[in-house]
Amino acid sequence: MTPVLVVGAGPVGMAAALAVRATGLPVTVLEADPKGRERPGSRALFVHRETLQLLDGMRPGLAAEITSYGQTWHTKRTLYRGREVYARSFPSTSVGLPPFTSLRQVDTERFLLAACESAGVDFAWGAEVNRVRVTDDTGPVVLTTEDGRSWTGSHVIAADGARSAVRRELGIPMEGTHASGFHVVVDVADIPGAELPRERVFHYEHPGVGGRSVMRVPFTGGFQVDLQCRDDDPRAFFGTEEAVRSWLPDVVGEGYSDRILWVSTYRFLRKVAADFADPRRRILLVGEAAHLFPPFGARGMNSGIADAAAAAEAVAAGTVEAVGYFAATRRVAALFNSAAAGAALEHLRPQRRIVRAKQRAAAVLAPVVPWCGEWLEQAPYGPRHGSSAGAGRKY
Repeated sequence: MTPVLVVGAGPVGMAAALAVRATGLPVTVLEADPKGRERPGSRALFVHRETLQLLDGMRPGLAAEITSYGQTWHTKRTLYRGREVYARSFPSTSVGLPPFTSLRQVDTERFLLAACESAGVDFAWGAEVNRVRVTDDTGPVVLTTEDGRSWTGSHVIAADGARSAVRRELGIPMEGTHASGFHVVVDVADIPGAELPRERVFHYEHPGVGGRSVMRVPFTGGFQVDLQCRDDDPRAFFGTEEAVRSWLPDVVGEGYSDRILWVSTYRFLRKVAADFADPRRRILLVGEAAHLFPPFGARGMNSGIADAAAAAEAVAAGTVEAVGYFAATRRVAALFNSAAAGAALEHLRPQRRIVRAKQRAAAVLAPVVPWCGEWLEQAPYGPRHGSSAGAGRKY
């Protein structure tokens, strides 16, 4: 039987491979990097409950493995210029899946790789795709790699990231915008025996970093700090490891400058592919090959895994109509997430004075008008859910 080809062995690609195997079809994953690669940094931290449910449907027991390792914190706090304006703690429960779990992407990928190998997924490492050919409406898809090898598949699920070679070969453009300025993201290891409280903390205009906003989120073994820089901030002042060593103590306290694991910078990108499949409906785009979102709201990997599940369903159905339905519904999902990210961005990096004025007023009123604190807490992440895709799924 001709296999389904998945391009990219990130979390979305491996989820797609697992989902395809769950339908009984053979699948081969082509990954440009060598086997045993080590990708630095936390990258996507959160795996939402809906995503855990999807993964468990692909490989029963996988959600329990991930959550037993991941971190589920039960308190979230929001501060404005150093003063707390919102705090809420949720009771922990051992019944069912948690609302989310927090772990570094490298750990999520480790669980997914083991599940794929156990499920009989074939991997071709060091296989960088550089050419795509669709023979006709019903024939196979042929992929050629940089080293001259060819791979033939009934369908291709492209999960090869923001610089997707498959999307480029198909000539499908990305549509959207990118914001000015940048953010710095830092992974920091815990101090054994002196771990910070397991809570997510967001600071509006943190006084320790000149009024820039900061978020701290725990993960297993440490925490991530996200610093929002201004449009005219030089990267050398904030975005290098040396710079981080200078401002990190003012955000999380002394003792962490020598426990930095990773430093990176990013811009807010909001882009969605013009189509999520090729004209002949043999090649399906998922994850960052299809859409790019800011990390706030944890929309990227979670929506990508929902893409992967829907793509596997379409491939298993084996019809042009099924792939067309996938492309239409997942693009609607991506456009919703892009709009939600835009709403969050307007709050995080307000261009209008009225938005800052509302934030200041809400901070003043929060002690006596609770919904003001709730608004300050929720607004940086945008709306929580999009519309349904497929069989009532949320993303």
